[in-house]
Amino acid sequence: MTGSDGNLMLQKIAVGEKTINDYRPVVLVEDTVIEEILTLGGELRGARICHVNSTPYGGGVAELLYSCIPLLCSVGITAHWRIFSGAEPFFNVTKGFHNALQGAEYNLTEAEKETYLKYNRENADYINPEYDVVIVNDPQPAALRHYYRGDKMKWVWRCHIDTSEPNQEVWQFLKPYIDVYDCAIFSMEQYAPHDLRVPWTRVIPPAIDPHSPKNRELPVRHCIDFLVSRGIDTNRPLVTQISRFDPWKDPFGVIKAYQLARENVAGLQLALVGSLARDDPQGVEILEKVEALAEDDPNLFVFHNLSDIEVNAFQRASNLIIQKSLREGFGLTVSEALWKSTAVVASKVGGIPIQMGNELSQLMVNSVEECAEKIVMLLQDQEGARAFGVQGKQGVRRKFLTPRLVRDELRLIKELLAG
Repeated sequence: MTGSDGNLMLQKIAVGEKTINDYRPVVLVEDTVIEEILTLGGELRGARICHVNSTPYGGGVAELLYSCIPLLCSVGITAHWRIFSGAEPFFNVTKGFHNALQGAEYNLTEAEKETYLKYNRENADYINPEYDVVIVNDPQPAALRHYYRGDKMKWVWRCHIDTSEPNQEVWQFLKPYIDVYDCAIFSMEQYAPHDLRVPWTRVIPPAIDPHSPKNRELPVRHCIDFLVSRGIDTNRPLVTQISRFDPWKDPFGVIKAYQLARENVAGLQLALVGSLARDDPQGVEILEKVEALAEDDPNLFVFHNLSDIEVNAFQRASNLIIQKSLREGFGLTVSEALWKSTAVVASKVGGIPIQMGNELSQLMVNSVEECAEKIVMLLQDQEGARAFGVQGKQGVRRKFLTPRLVRDELRLIKELLAG
């Protein structure tokens, strides 16, 4: 199945096997989520579900699907994950769309519209008509429903970014292609644009997989040895931001906050650990700028496309994690760090506040200066930092683990198929 540019259309991604019963030890004892998943799986046994997104690696959506697809299969659902096929011109356009939907300026041309629609039109020809529900993730494949010629299956648009104040030129172009869906899912209620006309909207926050290589337990010695192998002095304090190389993640603001904090914390080190996604051509440009700044600072480390286990080691061995986003779809790196009982200093944007409730709200910031202040406070009070981390882990256990996400998706599928 190849398109006009020779790319494989809607390639199926292999995800391995998991079983929902493996998650019993990590959920709260009183939580009935596992039993509910098993019941829903029995009621929906044989249902055929397909998730579509634009990259198999390098982003949060891919991580979610690697965990959720096999768990859906483990309870009797036929669940597939397929990759939307596109070339560089398409991804240049959709990266612009991504930024614009989060509020950035963008001048949309007729040529860009045609590029976007051309790839959606071609991919739509390869959708298997045997599926019961197709879940389309984010703006890249959003026009698939418009171009698909069948009418038997249910269609869901799953938006993982903050579309609360979108650039109106881009939103009004995309909106007619989204309005034809049966349902739209957002990570937070305020992300749903007020003029969206789908019959149903649902709020389903994302979650982390405690059994994935990025989140499973690692020996402390392993984490320390890894950091040493990367040139980091583990006898001096280390703060780390883990995110895509993206202007919305504000890596340059993080560097400024670190530079301010160094005035009060001798020997402070900063690591920027990021990824480069297939559908994000802007990432290389940001990475190169960050690396140029690191050349003049031996205490500033930049790493990209590390393995999940290596990211895990950074989150466990750092004194604290920073997530200084300017806009954020949700910010699961916050829950990832808290799951390891590591304190987090993060911006008060997107889904971060609901991950940092109660006392953790003291660690949310609105500026470079506040970020530096909180870094210094935590590094000078290690006992307090540990207490924040422990409290954060319990919050993640209650709300942001994969079984809750799988249950929410099964509930929605049941509603859709019941009409």
